[in-house]
Amino acid sequence: MNIIVVGIIACEIGFWVMLGGGLGARYLLRLKRLSSVLLLCVPLLDLLLLTFITWDLVVNGATADFAHGLGAVYLGFTVAFGHQIISRADGWFAHRFAGGPPPFKAPKSGPAQVRYEWQQWGKMLLCAVIATAVIGLIVWLVGDPPRTEALIGWIGRVWLVTGIWFVGWPVWVTLSGGGRDPEAARQVEQPPQR
Repeated sequence: MNIIVVGIIACEIGFWVMLGGGLGARYLLRLKRLSSVLLLCVPLLDLLLLTFITWDLVVNGATADFAHGLGAVYLGFTVAFGHQIISRADGWFAHRFAGGPPPFKAPKSGPAQVRYEWQQWGKMLLCAVIATAVIGLIVWLVGDPPRTEALIGWIGRVWLVTGIWFVGWPVWVTLSGGGRDPEAARQVEQPPQR
């Protein structure tokens, strides 16, 4: 198995272990300081993965492959969507173990759904920008185009996904009437009963 794939899997497992440990410490053990320390370790996993990818290409002299590009996109994803994932898990834990309000559910209709879809796409756009920047930085650091050729293909992939997401969700929801609240539309269509 590719060493970078192992690194990505280890970081993903580490993410969920740190998140679960941090939230467990906060809500089950009531240890807020330990919880904060564990949750602050989550972004360190991203830094560790970036360092590992760079080390493999620059110091170890590896030729970039699918896994190196996947690692760059994974970094972009965790930076762009990580806070949302942590907030939702925190909301679930608070609801389940501390009597907090029900966890957030994505809106299914109305202007709230349109806003939500555009916000989610904005995060995907941030993911694409970060992945592109990481790939560009690694290509520049390695300074050997034949060894980093596989990374360049990932730039196109991540922007293709971003474009599909753009058309398939925020644009589609906006143009297909997702901005209309079905309940309000029913009230408008049916005259009041006397």
